[in-house]
Amino acid sequence: MAKYFFPNGFHWGAATASYQIEGSPEADGKGESIWDRFSRSPGRIWENDTGDIACDHYRRYQEDVTLMGSIGLNAYRFSIAWPRIFPAGGGRPNESGLDFYRRLVDALQQQNIKAAATLYHWDLPQTLQDKGGWRNRDTARYFAEYAAYLFEKLDLPIDLWITVNEPWVIAYMGHAFGVHAPGDTDFGTALKVGHNLLLGHGLAVKAFRKAKRGPEKIGITLNLAPIHPNSDSEADLEAARRSDGFMNRWYLDPLFKGSYPQDLAEILARRFEMPQSEKEDAAIIAEPIDFLGINNYTRVLVESTGMADDFMGNPVNPPDREYTEMGWEVYPDALFELLTRVHRDYGPIPLYVTENGAAFDDELGVGGAVNDPRRINYLQGYLLACWRAIEEGVPLNGYYVWTLLDNFEWAFGYSKRFGLIYVDYPSQKRYLKKSALWYKEVISRNGLDI
Repeated sequence: MAKYFFPNGFHWGAATASYQIEGSPEADGKGESIWDRFSRSPGRIWENDTGDIACDHYRRYQEDVTLMGSIGLNAYRFSIAWPRIFPAGGGRPNESGLDFYRRLVDALQQQNIKAAATLYHWDLPQTLQDKGGWRNRDTARYFAEYAAYLFEKLDLPIDLWITVNEPWVIAYMGHAFGVHAPGDTDFGTALKVGHNLLLGHGLAVKAFRKAKRGPEKIGITLNLAPIHPNSDSEADLEAARRSDGFMNRWYLDPLFKGSYPQDLAEILARRFEMPQSEKEDAAIIAEPIDFLGINNYTRVLVESTGMADDFMGNPVNPPDREYTEMGWEVYPDALFELLTRVHRDYGPIPLYVTENGAAFDDELGVGGAVNDPRRINYLQGYLLACWRAIEEGVPLNGYYVWTLLDNFEWAFGYSKRFGLIYVDYPSQKRYLKKSALWYKEVISRNGLDI
């Protein structure tokens, strides 16, 4: 049996998002979010599910933190619901909403669990959406004001602050493809949204520096994936290069190099109206950060579309591969390739895997047992990829499983289970899956036995 130990102080965590678990959409003065509105619109979500109850975490957070402690987590990534803090997006803050997150962080402290707080995990106040949402440049300013308020008022230790989770998904899934809130289908709007998200991120980082939060750190989380060509043909190789620009470099380059990738910008400009950028935007977006969070689940395999101005190839699902319930290929080498590439091309900067996990068709067995060997194999493969990256000199400081609890999986409603903990939604009872017990052993020995 081979042993693979991780560095001392490594973050062994799990991650969640507010709308996916909290429920209580109107409790204690919370305002409406775009996901409240979107999920209640008929036909938008699988079986018209909503997050109105979700995992009832708003009322059951103490039980959930106790379960985190029983697994042995030393870090927990959660997101703060902007409409709980500012029900109208700005203006008068809601102290009751802030108090919930104070209670949550206090409970984490009692279990010796570090807090990693995401400021924006997709639940924009609906009042701001009514003013244009993220396509309105003013939303970046509102976001910075919301962030500055939390930096001042959330007076408990937060180890990591994450400004925005997955700006690519927000921009394109919500504004070009229409499958996420607010459900828009205009690619030019998506480009503008992406720019304003990065601008809001940079303004929030500047507010954080002004707040002087001591040893706490701030960064952003991007969803990234290696892009592989389906063949060695020049057409497929070019499709992979463009797809990498669209999915990866379009966000990495402005954050770390101060500009959008020129090759992709020229292609997009031939087809769409590009975002209007003010003189100071590039410097604000490139405001130095303390770490980068990476969300990765798989690779992307593409072939050429045959169209001269296409900015992304056609995705290909290779046969004879294992796939999760999301239809994502199980490909652990993707994470190793990604971590080493980001470190090589954009480092040196501390990295965290802020999401990685898999949905499988879990079933509740006799006595509350949930046997999920495929998830264990998945996590083991991807953690081994993390270990290999660390051995190659990548400054990877933590790993957060997606996710702690089975929950509301956005457009898929409650049809996909990613959790270490099985949630029986009618009763809201929680059951540790075998993967949670396996993860507990990994944490206890600070590494893998394979």
